[in-house]
Amino acid sequence: MSELSLTTASGDLLRYRQLLLSLTWRDIRIRYKQSALGIGWAILLPLSMMLIFTFVFTRAIDASKVMDVAMPYALYAYLGLVPWTFFSQALGSAVNSLVANRNLVTKVYFPREVFPLACIGSSFVDFCVATSVLVVLIGYYHVRGIYAFTPHATLLFLPIVMLVQVTMMIGIGLILSMANLFYRDVRQLFTVTIQLLMFVSGVVVPLPQDGSLLARVVGLNPIVPVIGAYRDCVIHGRLPEVGGFVYACVFAAFVLLFGWICFRKAAYRFAECI
Repeated sequence: MSELSLTTASGDLLRYRQLLLSLTWRDIRIRYKQSALGIGWAILLPLSMMLIFTFVFTRAIDASKVMDVAMPYALYAYLGLVPWTFFSQALGSAVNSLVANRNLVTKVYFPREVFPLACIGSSFVDFCVATSVLVVLIGYYHVRGIYAFTPHATLLFLPIVMLVQVTMMIGIGLILSMANLFYRDVRQLFTVTIQLLMFVSGVVVPLPQDGSLLARVVGLNPIVPVIGAYRDCVIHGRLPEVGGFVYACVFAAFVLLFGWICFRKAAYRFAECI
């Protein structure tokens, strides 16, 4: 059982940290190779989605009637789209990471966890770049007098929110990459599911809080309190709602432990399945 412990796994990854960094950098270079905009796509993708949803929810639908705070909808949407894009793109890459690196998986020994971890690491770079636009948006609306932003001490809580999200993503990424290796349908199923999941994750409009059955079911989605925590810390100037955030923390810890144990137990079969 000690071989399956997180301590042992962490030690293996620490010894192969240079490989992990190299694979992360490789993923970044491949993603933007022969691209005119390069890493600018990290900004353009969530920004373009923000513009689309802003048009839809301010022209076709009056989103202000369901928003829980008086602020520009574009800022509200972007603050949800940035962590969501990080979540969806990183897992979208991680799900195929073992299959895409079949030559390395079958020929060289090292912790196979580095492949999904490298996908998450490269997407985290995009996340940091896209976050810079959030600072610009806040500054723009503040200078224009449309939205008065006041820095709060709760901004210091954001690294903890990011840590919970990344922990959750590592666990899910390990499970998805392993499952896709055994059943190639997983990649297609994930693509469909992640598109639908966006609209029940509070990314672009607030979710119902009326205590209905729908609200309780949607509340089981663990990414909901994470996205809400970003908005609480940045917009509301308060700490995340305790119940929801504790649920996200517990889920993240469980899925990481479960994913890592299952991944390590199945690792010896990876070469024969590829």
